[in-house]
Amino acid sequence: MRACGQRLARWLPRTLLWQTFLLIALLLGFSLAIWSQIFRYFEEPTRARDLAQMVASVVNLTRTALLNAEPRLRTELLIDLAALEGIRIYPAEATDVLQPLPNTRPMRLLTREIRRQLGDHTRFAMRWKALDGFWVSFRLHPEDPDEYWVMLPRERLQRHYALEWLVWGSAALVAALLGAFLIVSRISAPLRSLARAARMVGSGQSPPRQEENGPAELAVVSHAFNQMAGDLARADTDRALILAGVSHDLRTPLARLRLGVEMSGAPEDEVAAMVADIEEMDRIIGQFLDFGRGDPQEPLQPVELVELVVGLLEPYRLRGIPLELDLPESLSVPARALPLRRAVANLIDNAIRYAGNEKPITVGVHQSHGEVAIEVADRGPGIPPLEVERLRRPFTRLEDARSNTKGAGLGLAIVERVMRAHSGQLDLLPREGGGLRAVLRLPVGRTR
Repeated sequence: MRACGQRLARWLPRTLLWQTFLLIALLLGFSLAIWSQIFRYFEEPTRARDLAQMVASVVNLTRTALLNAEPRLRTELLIDLAALEGIRIYPAEATDVLQPLPNTRPMRLLTREIRRQLGDHTRFAMRWKALDGFWVSFRLHPEDPDEYWVMLPRERLQRHYALEWLVWGSAALVAALLGAFLIVSRISAPLRSLARAARMVGSGQSPPRQEENGPAELAVVSHAFNQMAGDLARADTDRALILAGVSHDLRTPLARLRLGVEMSGAPEDEVAAMVADIEEMDRIIGQFLDFGRGDPQEPLQPVELVELVVGLLEPYRLRGIPLELDLPESLSVPARALPLRRAVANLIDNAIRYAGNEKPITVGVHQSHGEVAIEVADRGPGIPPLEVERLRRPFTRLEDARSNTKGAGLGLAIVERVMRAHSGQLDLLPREGGGLRAVLRLPVGRTR
């Protein structure tokens, strides 16, 4: 039962527009069918009376014509009735093979009304011997035991306007469905606009102002969304100002503190430890600033990735960091150079911090399947697959294998934000033989 319901759910529309339209269409169709049955129910007695009057008139006129016609002219009269009116008259016999009329409400109403006008002795059939039609029995005189059958063509009993009623009913249904579609689309269009704006807010972009007209409920929602978007924009601006002030107020004392430590004359190992702590504090402040800047807004420009990576790795080489390169001769991709450089640097810093300086770090660039990948691979403890998504969020750190290092937990969050602004993605994969593969995937000539 559940599987059947799931299959049905897959076939049903998922958007509010088409779900509401389908529901209204079903309601209109159901209402039209009910009204058609109501009209038919109350129209059948009137139609039965009209048809019964017509049948009684034909029988009475036929009886009168047979009674008043000369015996030698009756045969010609019967021939004329059959040729001109389609009415056939035959004497009834005990051996007649009859097929009764269908037991439907219209037929019951019709036969009851004909018997009321012609008498209770009247019989009916839909086939007499091998002839199909509407057969009615009658007598020349009420006391006469002999009966005759008169046949009326079925066309006289059929509805002449059934097709017209069907056409006009279908036209009314189509007009109602068109109106329902216009009404529902008038509701769904603002909702789609709100959904697009909400996705823009979720990706860190500034959405356009939503129209606050239309139905009162939608206007209230649009007004609340515009107010929320404005509050978020102001909060982002205030955050950037606060972080800029914190950076300026903290980095200047840190520079003086480092200079004082280096000139203090303390033992070299103690000086190196204190300088390392000061550099770590400065790096954390830089990460806060990078994260507080939000998504980059400058347009995409062609960037030579090989030159960017080589230039980025040169300071690490001078520091004696072992690096292995897997780079093509040249590869260009539309990107934002400064944020992309910051993202690659964060990955390299993470690899150095967690894997150490003993084992080499592999940095590679390659292109395949319409995208460019920048890969930084280390031989550190790696990240469990179940922890990957959690570590993409800001201020999160791994609790066991990689938690013995310093940091604010913003490195991967900054990389994730930069890749989202490039319509790309960050993959954190286990490396064969141990370690972590951090891969930046950038689309080439398309948007994810």
